[in-house]
Amino acid sequence: MIVRFGYVAMSTVIKDCSPSKTMTMASFSKLGDREAGIRRLESIAKQNLHNTLRLLRHNAASDIKVYRLTSKLIPLATHPELSDWDPFAALAEDFAEVGAFITKHGMRTSFHPDHFTVLSTPRPEVLISSVRDLKHHTDMLSAMGLPATAKNNIHIGGAYGDKPSAAARFREHFAELPAVLQERMTLENDDKTFNAVETLAVCRELGLPMVLDIHHQWVNNEGELPWELWPDIFRTWESSLARADLAPAEALPPKIHVSSPRSPSDPRSHADGVEPAPLLAFLRRIAADTPAVDVMIEAKAKDGALFELMETLKETARSGSGITVLDGASINIEP
Repeated sequence: MIVRFGYVAMSTVIKDCSPSKTMTMASFSKLGDREAGIRRLESIAKQNLHNTLRLLRHNAASDIKVYRLTSKLIPLATHPELSDWDPFAALAEDFAEVGAFITKHGMRTSFHPDHFTVLSTPRPEVLISSVRDLKHHTDMLSAMGLPATAKNNIHIGGAYGDKPSAAARFREHFAELPAVLQERMTLENDDKTFNAVETLAVCRELGLPMVLDIHHQWVNNEGELPWELWPDIFRTWESSLARADLAPAEALPPKIHVSSPRSPSDPRSHADGVEPAPLLAFLRRIAADTPAVDVMIEAKAKDGALFELMETLKETARSGSGITVLDGASINIEP
């Protein structure tokens, strides 16, 4: 089984390279000149896209093929007071350059819209905001020229005191989305509300690929072990492939998220690095029936955590453990 590792948005190795520089609405309003403010927002966005390209070059040099883009590429892009602003015309070349690099190097990229993007909400205004945010993320991926295999990963959302009703609202609201938003979506289990079993049920009903977060599953479960769910989770990716009419060579490997608890007293928060043993225990359990899997590292140390994990895996590989290091960010695990 080929395992590729990736990280989220920011680098702790490359300095002065934030792709998430921003401006608050309060600062924008103080400028007085609206057009000057918009030009400033576009200038910040250009810098963010430039730094994204720097990070992608860093990733390519380090063999990192899996990367989550920051949602904050364009400051204030979805703010209601700027609903008449279309930033994409001014940023078209910058987005295209980022997308061309991703495509050239065969990278798997994604977004993870924030926790305010909830389709299970009973409040119409929150739903409108959530759909607007999903459209914005989809527009960014389209501006990069990336196909529907570049996904927006979200959680089901809040339970609002009645989890079955919340799940039903999610399914209803999902069905009302434009197809271009539906085809970009994956669902992930969360650490407090919708566990892996419940998220899998929604994915199977809607035909959505499921991203298994093994840390979330550890702190929010029904007594199941994560690899016990894996065959059905894997099939959500196979079903998605069939619906999209993709050839096997174009298929996305299933994706999981991994992080480690910060401490026994704070098990839900993420530590700086990744503890290898629980991750390897999971990967070994699924290796026999999984040709490939992509692992998104959600540790606080970002790419630094990835490099630290790879050093540990190199030592493990030398001990004749059935692990082969393939390059700077991927391994093979023998069944």
